Amino acid sequence: MTTSTTTPEPGAPTTAGRRPTRWPLIVGAVLFWLVVWQLVAQRVGQEIIIASPLRVLQVLAKLVVTPAAWATAWRTAWHIVAGFALGVVLGTFLAWAASLHRVADALLAPPIRLMRSVPVVSFIILLLIWGGSAWLATTVAALMVLPAVFDNIAQGLTRVPGELLEMAKVFKVPGGRAFQAIVAPSLWPYLIAACRVGVGLAWKAGVSAEVIGLPAGTIGERLFGAKLYLATGDLFAWTVVIVALGLGTERLAVWALGRAEHAFEGLFQ
Repeated sequence: MTTSTTTPEPGAPTTAGRRPTRWPLIVGAVLFWLVVWQLVAQRVGQEIIIASPLRVLQVLAKLVVTPAAWATAWRTAWHIVAGFALGVVLGTFLAWAASLHRVADALLAPPIRLMRSVPVVSFIILLLIWGGSAWLATTVAALMVLPAVFDNIAQGLTRVPGELLEMAKVFKVPGGRAFQAIVAPSLWPYLIAACRVGVGLAWKAGVSAEVIGLPAGTIGERLFGAKLYLATGDLFAWTVVIVALGLGTERLAVWALGRAEHAFEGLFQ
């Protein structure tokens, strides 16, 4: 009796190295910590100190059906996403400029290091003195995102194969085609990583700016009000909203970069 073995075709899906889905593990971990949260809240027994998940869920249910809450979330999201996008564009452009000219690299090093090191609250107070709170969250978010993008893009540019660029020059490959085939593959992973980090920085810094500057009709104003009236349930609920918006922004940014990458590749094919 003989047994026959079949070799899978190249590119065919196999079950040997397939990673099991992580969703059950993620859901289980979330449920575990929700139970811990509920038990701690019951043990403390004071909502002012820690609100229970059920209380937070009640507040979220009220927010979902309140038009003013949607307007508040939209206003904050618009300002922070605008700051995030501005930081990504400026960080990418400045990193590219620094890679082309040593003088530009030397001139940009001090302000980038300053933005990376100075506490965000110092920027917030200074910007409040200079121009008020209307676009405070946008400006602060951009200042926090810019150095993270700059560092990642600068590192990605060092990974671009110089010998391939020289070869492209020798064979007179068009600039757009050379960028798409040689430079872009080295930059995309670093740009995606920068966006993942930058989203978190933008939301943390932007909401902090709102809490201090108190622009009207923003999540930061709602958080300050929750602190003022000791409404811990509201504080937790708006924090959940911030986390959800931050995750949504990250997913949207990564999706947009993926679409842009495919569109860019199609231009030179």
